[in-house]
Amino acid sequence: MANRGPSYGLSREVQQKIDRQYDPELEQVLVRWILAQCGGDGGNAVAQPAPGRDGFQQWLKDGTVLCRLINSLHPRGQAPVAKIQASAMAFKQMEQISQFLQAAERYGIAATDIFQTVDLWEGKNMACVQRTLMNLGSLAVAKGDGLFVGDPNWFPKKSQENRRVFSEDKLKEGQSVIGLQMGTNRGASQAGMTGY
Repeated sequence: MANRGPSYGLSREVQQKIDRQYDPELEQVLVRWILAQCGGDGGNAVAQPAPGRDGFQQWLKDGTVLCRLINSLHPRGQAPVAKIQASAMAFKQMEQISQFLQAAERYGIAATDIFQTVDLWEGKNMACVQRTLMNLGSLAVAKGDGLFVGDPNWFPKKSQENRRVFSEDKLKEGQSVIGLQMGTNRGASQAGMTGY
């Protein structure tokens, strides 16, 4: 937790609430997927992380695993992150995380579903990191381009567009019908009404 002392009062309560959102079972699913997805990179497979929230954060913290993950979801020669290198310098690690986030947004993840760099690097909101990776996995399964590796049942299925096309006659017919949600005036009368 980069140069920060313990938190007290409301700050501590808020951080504890954020920490409770972290899902260890989801962590196992994400680790299995990342290992399967990044495993076939010419023999330099990704190493298994230590179990637990801190182990997961340390595994992803330098950004190399994330960059290899997003590159594996693109065809060869079209990788969005050209240079991946492990570095002990903080700004290099954060730069690689930022490159992953930009590539994930170009891949199709909504900007509202993407975590902030400090959420991962400082370990402040690992639940948000999990949600971003879950959305990335769901989107990779939904694309169906053959680049997803793993079990598609690990991720919730994304909804698909179901466009409906109606003829002009059908649309005009619908304009003349009063729907039930508009209410009805059948059976209404002013019987029993009195003046003020």
